[in-house]
Amino acid sequence: MQSKYVNLQRANKFKITDTNLSVPIEFVLLGFSDIPQLHWFLFGIFFFIYMSILLGNGLIILITRVEPTLQTPMYFFISNLSFLEICYVSVTLPRMLMDLFTLKGNISFLACATQMCLFLILGGTECFLLAVMSYDRYVAICNPLHYPIVMSSKVCTQLVVGSWVIGVPIQVGQTYQILSLPFCESNQINHFFCDMPPLLRLACGNIFVNELVVFIFVVLIVTIPFMLILASYSRIISTILKLPSKTGRTKAFSTCSSHLIVVFLFYGSASITYLKPKSNKYEETDKLLSVFYTILTPMFNPLIYSLRNKDVTGALKKLFTRLLAL
Repeated sequence: MQSKYVNLQRANKFKITDTNLSVPIEFVLLGFSDIPQLHWFLFGIFFFIYMSILLGNGLIILITRVEPTLQTPMYFFISNLSFLEICYVSVTLPRMLMDLFTLKGNISFLACATQMCLFLILGGTECFLLAVMSYDRYVAICNPLHYPIVMSSKVCTQLVVGSWVIGVPIQVGQTYQILSLPFCESNQINHFFCDMPPLLRLACGNIFVNELVVFIFVVLIVTIPFMLILASYSRIISTILKLPSKTGRTKAFSTCSSHLIVVFLFYGSASITYLKPKSNKYEETDKLLSVFYTILTPMFNPLIYSLRNKDVTGALKKLFTRLLAL
C-alpha cells in the first residue's frame, strides 16, 4: 500500500551545483509510512511514551534536588542523566509525532542538519556520562575512604561539563562531513529522524573514505567510554567479591546493577546500529533499534533507577505525602 508520505511532490527538491552534484533542498522522512493504517495508533503510543519520559525523568530531577538524602555525587549524575534523556528524546520524538499527525515527512535541509547534529552531540554526551557514572561507582566501592575528596562537588561539576562538551567538535564535524556529500536522486530517508546510516545510503559515488571517518569517530565516541566502563566494573566486581559480608556484597551489587542495565540497554542497540556495515537490507532493523535506544531506553531509565533503589522510592513517597498534605 503506497503511503501519503511517498506521494509527496518531489519536483524541485534538488538544486544542481556548479559541479553538477545534487544538493537536496529538503528531505522526506518516511518514518512508519509503510503502515499508514496504524498512524493514529502509533501517534497515541509515542505520545504516551513521550509524556512518560518527561514525567519520569522530571520526577528524578525534582527529588534529587529537594531530598537532602539524595544530595550525593551518584544522584547528581543520575539527575544529569535524566535531564540529558529529556533533551535527547525531545530532538526526535516531537518531530515524529508531528509527522504522524500530519502524514507529512518533509524536513528542510537545515532542520535535518540541526536534528542530526543535536542527536549526535546528545548521544555522545550520554556515552561519556555513563562512563563518568561508572567511575563514580568505582571510587565509592574500591576507595570509599577517599570518596568524599575524590568526588568533590567541583570535580563532579567538571566531569559533567566535560561529558557535555568533549564530543561537540567531533559531532559538528561529522554532521558537516555527511551533509556535504553529493546525494543521488532520492531525497527520501527511510527513518523517523535524520541519522547518519540512512543519510549515507543516499550518498552518491565512492564514499569509502567518508564511511571510514564516520566509523573511526563512532569507535572513539562509543568504544572508548564503553571500555572505561568495563574497566571500572571489572575492578568493582573484583572488590565486591572480596567483601566478607554477604549483606555488604548484596548492597554493593544493588548500587551498580541499575547503572549496568542502563549501559547495556543503550550501548547494545546503539553499537549494532552504528558499527555494522552499511546495507539497504538493514534499514528496517536500524529503524527498530533506533526506536529502542532513542525512545524506549529514556523511558526505562526512571523505572530502573526508582524501582530498584530504596532511597529513590523513599524520596518519592515523601514527595507525594507532602503534595497530598498541601
